[in-house]
Amino acid sequence: MSAALPPHLQVRVPGSTSNLGPGFDCLGLALSIYLTVECFPGEDEGIELGPCTGTAKSWPKGADNLLLQALRRGLQGMGASLPGLELRAHSEIPVARGLGSSGAAIAAGLCLARVLAGEDPEQAPGQDVLQWALEMEGHPDNSTASLLGGCTLGVPLATGLWVIQHELHPSIGIALAWPSTCLTTAASRSALPDALPHADASENPRRLALLLEGLREGDAQLLREGLLDRLHVPYRLPLIPGGEAALEAAREAGAYGATISGSGSALVSLGPKDRMEAVTEAMVAALDPGGAPAEGKVVEIVRGFPRVTVL
Repeated sequence: MSAALPPHLQVRVPGSTSNLGPGFDCLGLALSIYLTVECFPGEDEGIELGPCTGTAKSWPKGADNLLLQALRRGLQGMGASLPGLELRAHSEIPVARGLGSSGAAIAAGLCLARVLAGEDPEQAPGQDVLQWALEMEGHPDNSTASLLGGCTLGVPLATGLWVIQHELHPSIGIALAWPSTCLTTAASRSALPDALPHADASENPRRLALLLEGLREGDAQLLREGLLDRLHVPYRLPLIPGGEAALEAAREAGAYGATISGSGSALVSLGPKDRMEAVTEAMVAALDPGGAPAEGKVVEIVRGFPRVTVL
């Protein structure tokens, strides 16, 4: 089957924070920092890469271009061929900061593939799309949040990927901050130990239970305790200049709690919405004071799956 290409398609996919302390490699939260991809009919067969602007200054090449890989994987899985097309992109998502830039690229490619293959863009992505995203990224937290929106708990099992969309209290605000230094997922994972004390491993599921209930209720004490982690944060935090001071500064400025976003180097804080500007400023001031200026942003939780629109 040949994919039919409308004159101008656009998809706007949210970035995400993941882990949120004890939800290692399973918990994701869609955030209002976006990757926008536009798709036009191409003059020739294949894919022509147009301008790429924003935080991503240029298109990744070859196997590193997850958007193209996801587009091809989606079309193949849906039995559609790749038409000649031109892609343009603009990203607001900081790269290599643990804010879901890879997951958003995969989600954008799969969303475009769905429409090109004739699927209804008003229907949420199905189980097959979520599974393809998992296979590409290796963990479900970021891509699942970008594909479905809101708070997602993704658990890969032998029977397939199980995804639960979790309730979120509307009072919860989100603040982000990130230093000038990047931190790749590979480098961050290499800091993790091969084994953990049993007491540390057994504590995380308990913390995750508190965190999920805190997210549902908007309860400050549950969130404060639930964001704590002993599985990965203690080993990754030293890789982030000023990271420990920034987490403490966030709490002192009024956050319920703060932790590493994904694999870092960004940090994420949860708290009352009216304190998030102050929390952002406090984290930025504490991060890497001797280097290039850190950055920060107050963001919203994005609910609902991304739509592909015909312009």
